[in-house]
Formats: sequence, structure tokens, C-alpha cells
Amino acid sequence: MAEYRHEYKYLAPESTLAILEQRVSAILRPDSHADGSGAYTVRSLYFDDLFDSCMRENSDGTEPREKFRLRIYNNDASHISLELKRKKQGKTQKLSCPLSGERCRAILEGKIPSVDSGDHFLYKKLLMLMRSRGLRPVTIVSYERTPFVWQQGNVRITFDRSITSADDFSCFFSDELPCRPVLPSVVNLLEVKFDEFLPDFIFEILQTGRLKQTSFSKYYICRKYQMAGPVYAYF
Repeated sequence: MAEYRHEYKYLAPESTLAILEQRVSAILRPDSHADGSGAYTVRSLYFDDLFDSCMRENSDGTEPREKFRLRIYNNDASHISLELKRKKQGKTQKLSCPLSGERCRAILEGKIPSVDSGDHFLYKKLLMLMRSRGLRPVTIVSYERTPFVWQQGNVRITFDRSITSADDFSCFFSDELPCRPVLPSVVNLLEVKFDEFLPDFIFEILQTGRLKQTSFSKYYICRKYQMAGPVYAYF
């Protein structure tokens, strides 16, 4: 089972992130899943229950907490992941399993698909929560990610840009997903993830004097945007 990891997030002006990306790219290698430009598109569909428990727990900082999502990369419908993200004592854990296109589309249509005894426990848990707590799709989060990795410490540094939200679930796989930005155009997100330690030289190249750690949640701000319009609550 996946271990809990440290996950630090920083919102910063693009001018600052561009400098950091130059430093990071000179030392760390690009993630193998990135395309020729060094980036890929991430699209996630998040679930919440009838009580908006995930959103409320995120707002209150409740731990432990968890949320389900469906995730695809570069709008590729042939590889769909069902993921459960957990937060506990300031660390995060991500569990995942593949999901068929047929079952995914049933969920997008508001249906509860079938379950077999041999199905992954994450899929069984999702369906159980759909039946018992009314878990259902609530928002789509889409963004462009430029990732870098370092083997020692299992370090992963990502630059997430053009963070947008959408709520037309029928367009989840579409290249023409109607979406809206949820941050000012000059601000983007840096994430630093690692297991037990962050090598000193990586820590040093990330120092600019302008980074401020935040509890920023893409899911939370996209839901807030849906409910109240643009919400720049992290500035």
C-alpha cells in the first residue's frame, strides 16, 4: 500500500515560478510521462456526498480526511484512474486503481454501475458511498502540469498552471471542455512532494524569499468558485 508523503504547496507569481523551473530543470529530470514540451494535462473529476462533507472537512482542516476522484491525462479515455486521496497528520496518501470506460461513463451519467466480487476495494468503497451517502460527481478540475523527479527521497516537484474548473460532466473526456480559470492569470502553483526527507540541495534551489506555504486545495477552490464566482481566498 502507498505510504503517506509530505506534500508542500506554494502559490506564487509566474515570474517567480519561471525562475524556479529553470533551476529545477537544470538538476532534476523531467517525469517520464511528460510529452515533448515537458508537460501534460491533468483532468480530475471529484466526488462529494449529499452533505458536502469533503468540502466542509477541507475548509475546517479536519484530519484524517479523504476524497475520491477520477483522473485522466491528456484527455486519454483509454487510461482512467479511480483515486482515493487521504490526509492524515499533515501527510498525504494516494491509492488508485484502473476504471473501465463503461463504468466511468455510467458514473458520469449519475448511475451506480455493477460490482463484482473480484473488483478492487477502492471501486467497491466508492459504490458503497454512492449508495449510502449519496456520493456523486461535483466538479472537474483541469490544469497543465510540468513535473520533475529525483529518485533519492522519492522527490517530485510540479508546476501547475492554468488551473480551471468545470461542471459539465458529459464533457469530461472532451478536448473542448467548457471551463473557467479560478486563479488570477499571473499566479500558479508549485507542489513539492517527498517521502521522509528532502535533499538539502533541492531545498536550497527552491529558496527565493517569496514563497509562502499554503494549504491550497484545487478541489476546494473550484467548488467555492462554482458556488460564489471567483474566490481568490489565498491572497
